[in-house]
Amino acid sequence: MKKRQILIVAAVLFTKLYSWSQLNSKVSENSKYVNPFIGTGSIDSLSLSGSNFPGAVFPFGFVQLSPDTDAEPEDPCSGYDYADNRIVGFSHTHLSGTGVADLFDFLFMPFKGEPKWYPYDSESEKGYSSIFDHKNEIATPGYYSVFLDDQKIKVELTATEHCGIHRYMSEGKEPFSLIIDLNHSLDKKRPYWSCKVIDAQIKIINNHIIEGYRTLTGWANLRKVYFRAEFSKAFNKTEIKSGNKIYLDEKIANHQNLKTIITFDNNEEPLVVKVGISSVSYEGAQENLKAEIKDFNFNEIRAKTENQWNKELSVIEIEGTEEQKKIFYTSLYHTFIHPNNIADVNGNYINSNGELRNSKEKKYYSTFSLWDTYRAEHPLLTIIQEKRSVDFINSMLDHYMEYGYLPIWQLWGKETYCMIGNHAIPVIVDAYHKKIPNIDYNLAYKAINASSTISHQNSAFNILEKYQYIPEDLESQSVSITLEIAYNDWCVAQMAKGLGYINDYTHFNNRSEFYQNLFDYNIGFFRAKDSIGNWIEPFSPLKYGGNGGYPYTEGNAWQYLWYVPQDIYSFMKMFGGEKQFADKLDDFFTLDAKPSDVNGNASGFIGQYAHGNEPSHHIAYLYDYAGQPWKSQYYTNRIVNDLYSSKPSGYSGNEDCGQMSAWYIFSSMGFYPVNPANNVYVFGSPQLNSAVIKLSKGKKFEIITHERSDENIYIQKILLNGKPYKKIYIKYQDIIIGGKIEFFMGSKPNRNMVNYDKPPLLSF
Repeated sequence: MKKRQILIVAAVLFTKLYSWSQLNSKVSENSKYVNPFIGTGSIDSLSLSGSNFPGAVFPFGFVQLSPDTDAEPEDPCSGYDYADNRIVGFSHTHLSGTGVADLFDFLFMPFKGEPKWYPYDSESEKGYSSIFDHKNEIATPGYYSVFLDDQKIKVELTATEHCGIHRYMSEGKEPFSLIIDLNHSLDKKRPYWSCKVIDAQIKIINNHIIEGYRTLTGWANLRKVYFRAEFSKAFNKTEIKSGNKIYLDEKIANHQNLKTIITFDNNEEPLVVKVGISSVSYEGAQENLKAEIKDFNFNEIRAKTENQWNKELSVIEIEGTEEQKKIFYTSLYHTFIHPNNIADVNGNYINSNGELRNSKEKKYYSTFSLWDTYRAEHPLLTIIQEKRSVDFINSMLDHYMEYGYLPIWQLWGKETYCMIGNHAIPVIVDAYHKKIPNIDYNLAYKAINASSTISHQNSAFNILEKYQYIPEDLESQSVSITLEIAYNDWCVAQMAKGLGYINDYTHFNNRSEFYQNLFDYNIGFFRAKDSIGNWIEPFSPLKYGGNGGYPYTEGNAWQYLWYVPQDIYSFMKMFGGEKQFADKLDDFFTLDAKPSDVNGNASGFIGQYAHGNEPSHHIAYLYDYAGQPWKSQYYTNRIVNDLYSSKPSGYSGNEDCGQMSAWYIFSSMGFYPVNPANNVYVFGSPQLNSAVIKLSKGKKFEIITHERSDENIYIQKILLNGKPYKKIYIKYQDIIIGGKIEFFMGSKPNRNMVNYDKPPLLSF
């Protein structure tokens, strides 16, 4: 009897514990806070935005199925501008937040009436594009819908990792057609990275299946992409336009300018189209489709993708205002779009040399916007996406094994050489110092060493070694390149030291100090020299550089003045000490930018601080190093609240594949990696009532902010795990073991924080 009672009690306890565990393991529905329209533009097209797209995407997925509002997209580079009121179609690949356009593969667009081969009206025919109203447009993670006013057709889109699925519902029963345009791409007349379709093919397999591919060169060189489209009902008529010729019911065609129109007579039921994409082959597209979309159940795929997004977005749970939740979870969503897994479901992918390779892990990631994302996104992902961070780095190492050095700005496995430096280096060194497992760090060191010694079109190391700076008459963007390589060299030196390569440590550590050779003590700025050693004249600290032909990259002398994250205290002495350094920071944040001094790469100004471009992102936190942490709290609070919103114009510049979002995520929680590879996170002004970061092995790190309000922006007291904490930074090691930090806020600066421990340069 007692044994039976014990069993009953045990069963009851098990049931309760199981129910409790199920309740507590339930994935939060944080996708409801995400607004994919944030960063897509503005009503008047005058406000800056993030160059984001609103369409359907799977986390880190190969397919980004989204509307295009321009027949030859270029600006915004996402293909969608919220200020537009006309859609030209729905293409399957897009970039999120970049400053250069590419992709836009395989545009699909439904229409009614006579065949329409062009998106806009002409004297001889009406175009297939359509007016739409934002009131009839919906976007959530993994789902997009819109009503096309001209066509009277509702379009719905969702996506898996390698596939897209469309659903078209017509108001009337009359026949409608679908154009598939293989010539749709970015502006073919642009002065650089012009796009050209080299060849394309369309194959009508039967009256339910169409396949096609195209090879094109644009930002990514010689990129090939295949598709397989399967239709839920039969089409009864096909036309193919090959160049200027039109073929009726032809089965196959090849041309650089290729389109097909298919017509459906039976429209009593919605038309569902499932499309598999591959960068490898027709077979790859078919296998991807077979593996990820079994039938034509649109709602099921939408629900699965939404569930996956909820799972991904549950890695951080926050409490704050509704506005804060919208911005925070949309930011988290944007950090999970790129990089993309371009390997097929069987692991096949095309490497940087155009060769077929296979990944045993079925993963090969690309779209590495490293000049942007090494600063905050990758340090964030090492905390909340550790396994994927391993996959990202292993993909970078695969690139090195094939190509000879690490990726710089890699798109679809192709090196674009966009931007300067090689910032895969700090990403790898950051992972090394964080002891993230399952990475071959001996191979990784060979990769970062080679990427710091082999001169190529993006890094002239032979010139650097000879002059101990980059002369402007030999290489434009010389100041920015010198400074950024100096930081990368510091990273290489630290990893070399950790692995016992002492000679390498000495060499790269010395090279990391070359930045000092371009500092003009007379005026207090970094500026360009020529190969003889003379300062380049004339000099203006306010003039902006672009991506060539000037000493500064997408910034000016004010913004690049502060790029010494590896050696801040030595750099401070070059100004004469803490006070002089802080005074210069004060000038930086209060000297207004004149419209005549600014170009398109600078936006989101507070004085000379330009949050819309990445070189400024760490600068507000430098007051912490200069003994005035309350000013870091003031300016980070101002940036968070003035330069982010939940509107379509919610970013102050290009979102850049997650970097602008990662800055917000870190800063709203109250800390930021000024040096992305030293395991130190410096305090700003925490914004959220609470945030819980879910770590590996069931651990969590909790951030609590007491008495936070619009006025109470200054830290008065800090507790770490219940004990007084007299530092203005926290280490990665303190976060990753789990625990709780509490910030107590007030309306006035706490000047006693001058006595708190300042951030160290090393924490490993």
